[in-house]
Amino acid sequence: GQGVEKDLKKELYYFEEAAIGGHPRARCNLAFYEWKNNRFDRAVKHWIIAANLGYDEALHEIKNCYLMGRVSKDEFAAALRANQAAINESKSPQREAAANFIV
Repeated sequence: GQGVEKDLKKELYYFEEAAIGGHPRARCNLAFYEWKNNRFDRAVKHWIIAANLGYDEALHEIKNCYLMGRVSKDEFAAALRANQAAINESKSPQREAAANFIV
């Protein structure tokens, strides 16, 4: 917030807690932090986990890593399959009816 000193240590702690709890956006935030600090392998692992949870932004970052040569074709393909499986798993007739009702 405004007027408050930023506490990076506390921020990372809560991102880690959320990531452990299965929050894919927190996992991506940790990946960006690791990438910024040149820990590329750790960043990729975070993005793969987030992609496995069905988070499309993480899949996009894995694709970028693949294009840069930091991720193998097999790793990218596995992440893509896991991402699609997670998305398919979350589909249900009730969710589709709700989406149609809102639109």
